[in-house]
Amino acid sequence: MDTLSIFAGGFLELADPTVLAFMIIGFLVGTFFGAMPGLTSVLAIALLLPITYTIDVVPALVMSASIFMAGMYSGSITATTINIPGAPSSMMTAVEGHALMRRGKGANALGHAALGSMIGGSIGAVLLMAFMPVAADISLLIRTPGKFSLVLFALVVIIIVDRGAMAKGLVATLMGVMLATVGIDVLQPVPRFNFGTETLVQGIDIMPIVIGAFAISEVLIQAQNWRSSLGATLEKARDIKIRRRDFLPPMSEIREIGFFTYIKSAIIGYGIGILPGAGGSMAAFVSYAVARGGSRKPEEYGNGSRQGIAAAESGNNAMCGGAFVPMLMFGIPGDPTTAVVLGVLVINGLQPGPRLLENQADLLAPMFASLFVSALILIPLTLWLFGPYFVRIVSISKGLLYSAIAVVALVGSYVATYSVFQMSLAVMFGVLAFFMRKLKYSTVSLLLGFILGPDLEQYMRRSLSLSDGNPMVFLTSPDSLFFLCLTALFIYMILLRKKKPRGGGGRDGPDGSAQEA
Repeated sequence: MDTLSIFAGGFLELADPTVLAFMIIGFLVGTFFGAMPGLTSVLAIALLLPITYTIDVVPALVMSASIFMAGMYSGSITATTINIPGAPSSMMTAVEGHALMRRGKGANALGHAALGSMIGGSIGAVLLMAFMPVAADISLLIRTPGKFSLVLFALVVIIIVDRGAMAKGLVATLMGVMLATVGIDVLQPVPRFNFGTETLVQGIDIMPIVIGAFAISEVLIQAQNWRSSLGATLEKARDIKIRRRDFLPPMSEIREIGFFTYIKSAIIGYGIGILPGAGGSMAAFVSYAVARGGSRKPEEYGNGSRQGIAAAESGNNAMCGGAFVPMLMFGIPGDPTTAVVLGVLVINGLQPGPRLLENQADLLAPMFASLFVSALILIPLTLWLFGPYFVRIVSISKGLLYSAIAVVALVGSYVATYSVFQMSLAVMFGVLAFFMRKLKYSTVSLLLGFILGPDLEQYMRRSLSLSDGNPMVFLTSPDSLFFLCLTALFIYMILLRKKKPRGGGGRDGPDGSAQEA
């Protein structure tokens, strides 16, 4: 009854024209920031922080929630159209969506991404309301050894999921983990691997990695293949007449994906969102990997799998609901965006804790309702209104388009860090990623290794510290043992069900880059 009353109160607040206007503005801002490489929802909400001093807490929280959901969804737009994820959580969507885009099915890919985002986001919001107290109790059961085993599971999945290039996946993942060790030690205020320079003391920011690995490398790939078959494909896309109904996925494709895939991916995404620091990237990848492992057509993955798009987008948008649980209950952000939302709460005098929902439900309910409405209504509405313009991105002159992307990406990397050095790192990583893609090394694995590496190290070291250096703590801790068994089971299933490809290994895309999975 309390949950229903919170929902009802939140929707009544959204009926207020002022609050509704803030939600719509936030969604549009989040869509723009999420779609543009280098401009993330984290940055959008960070820019919102000074404004929160001049507006009420309810509009501020509603706007933050809609930016969060929109930013998570809109990363799939440029990921599909130009193979540059607007956010790290859209990496797997880029793999599958852009493959469909090259075949002239960009509208269909965007439709499936929006449908998956809509279902996953709305389920995540409902689960947030219904199970937040229970989910908080469950998250407390996962101790430090269990968190290490969970991150280890994610890294193992990253390496073995591309069955045709596991060795290269291992190398790329380890490169990402090594890059993450540069800077201040994760447990002690001691610099390491900074080569005696002050500029590396603070480490390498994630934004140069993202922008370099996807935006800059893509610009270099396109510059090299200016007259390539990909260029010809994109030229043909200019003449394709896009109708709004083309963005509506046919029921036959939805049935082929399976509604269970949406539900399963959403639950996985929500569960990962509850774990502090996991974020949308892990939610999307684990959902994608689980869907691929159980797919009846695994050969489609990496070549335009609609099921892969649905799983990844359902997972990362459902994560939005889960990420609020540790932030509201313990003041521990579930991902970088909720870390900034935490700042909005603190600025408005709201202290996270178990009693926050009891004492301030009237303030939090509109934020929950905004997550639900943004996913269920605003995502399909935005695609229906602006979908044809999203696809028409490819009709822009390639020279103008990719030059603008390069400029925006570099400016975005500077704005995100206010460091010329970090901006230059984006160029360096772009060149590195360019050669990696030419040699068929996964840039996705590189980035995920960079994201998950620090968590792997700190949880391992903390666990060993608590056990006086005894590694058996990972086997004697029930939560850790569960995830280790899950890792072993996943390896067993992947290797046992491995099928010899009919035409050899993985195929290259028309741009000469490896089809990463």
